[in-house]
Amino acid sequence: MDKIEDTFNYTYSATRQEEIRRIRNKYLHEEKEEDKMEQLRRLDRSTTRKGTVISILAGVSGCLLLGVGMCCTMVWMEYLFIPGVIIGIIGIAAVAAAYPLYVRITRKERERLAPQILQLTEELTKLE
Repeated sequence: MDKIEDTFNYTYSATRQEEIRRIRNKYLHEEKEEDKMEQLRRLDRSTTRKGTVISILAGVSGCLLLGVGMCCTMVWMEYLFIPGVIIGIIGIAAVAAAYPLYVRITRKERERLAPQILQLTEELTKLE
């Protein structure tokens, strides 16, 4: 006598289903409309991005110039001491200017994007 067992296996994972839905939606809606909250977050992030990039570039280039100036003054003292000091001072100035550059650029970006951000916040607060 053959005994046939009927079994039923079912596995459900909410996180897996959510991931499948997100992947599927990427391919269904190529030009997905951005909701207002996501647009507000994107605009808020973009206010500091430009200032951050420029200030990092100024700081790194200033550090490199300072290092070149130090090398000139210590390694090639006989020939490049004075130019090394000048290059080092320029590097120090670039490093010192990095934070004020960040503040100024971020302030200007916030002023430029303020009308859009304020309009979105008004629309979102009316919805709630």
